[in-house]
Amino acid sequence: MSTLFLATFLFIFSASNPLTTADIHINKCRSYCGNITIDYPFAIQQGCGHPGFRDLLFCVNDFLMFHISSGSYRVLEIDYAYQSLTLHDAHMSTCDNMVLGGKGNGFAVEQWRAPYFNPTADNVFMLIGCSAKSPLFQGFPGQHLPCRNVSGMGCEDYYQCPSWRLVGRKRTAPMYGSGPPECCAVAFESIKMINLTKLECEGYASAYSLAPLKIDGPSEWSYGIRVKYSVQGGDQFCRACEATGGTCGFGTDGVRQLCMCGSVNSTSNCDSVGSSSSRISWPLSQISAGFFVLLSIWMTINHG
Repeated sequence: MSTLFLATFLFIFSASNPLTTADIHINKCRSYCGNITIDYPFAIQQGCGHPGFRDLLFCVNDFLMFHISSGSYRVLEIDYAYQSLTLHDAHMSTCDNMVLGGKGNGFAVEQWRAPYFNPTADNVFMLIGCSAKSPLFQGFPGQHLPCRNVSGMGCEDYYQCPSWRLVGRKRTAPMYGSGPPECCAVAFESIKMINLTKLECEGYASAYSLAPLKIDGPSEWSYGIRVKYSVQGGDQFCRACEATGGTCGFGTDGVRQLCMCGSVNSTSNCDSVGSSSSRISWPLSQISAGFFVLLSIWMTINHG
């Protein structure tokens, strides 16, 4: 008898106190890779994060990789306060090591991603061994070259690095002489794309400024690609979603933003899913009828 009445009590309690999908929210989006925290707008699982950042980050053996059209880069840091990423290209030249043969990735994003990502204004790309026919030098010597220092960093200082001596490269003076320079430093905004193949360059180095730190020379520069990211349209949707216990994501079309509330998704926030469509409820009359049916069965069994 006790077992029957316990089952009846649980049935009545669960029916009269239904759980909605808004009551239980499970964050199914992994939030880390190695020692790097993965937070909105980024994600490494399908359907999580902002749609403009989809299919961008991948966690491989606890290394976070950033994948765009020009290749894959290791993510060294995500700075959410300043909305920036620091990337490393294994085939990028530094002050101590020069990588030639067009192996480097450079930096180029798909056209639809361009509004979301751009190297920061203090990031310099030093293009090495570019052909005289390179688009960089079109109109040379009559027209000015795009080569210039960026945030106090440029080829004049980079020529001092030991990597130049190690590979036996000539170092054309800044006056260029009769041909284009062996190294051309540019800001990303000046050419919009760092594609070694199209620019006909053998290699590149990239460095960024950590102002207001004063750096004495190229051996102390921060080598890597510093990328500024931007959430188009702001993050108001995600803020509203998270405020109600949801997880920010997007639909199968890869465009529409969704708020994931347990097993149900919402196009606004989790407070909106507590409707009749997501609530399992039973009228009091049906609960009472069920109780008396169970009671009648029990009486029949015990007094039959």
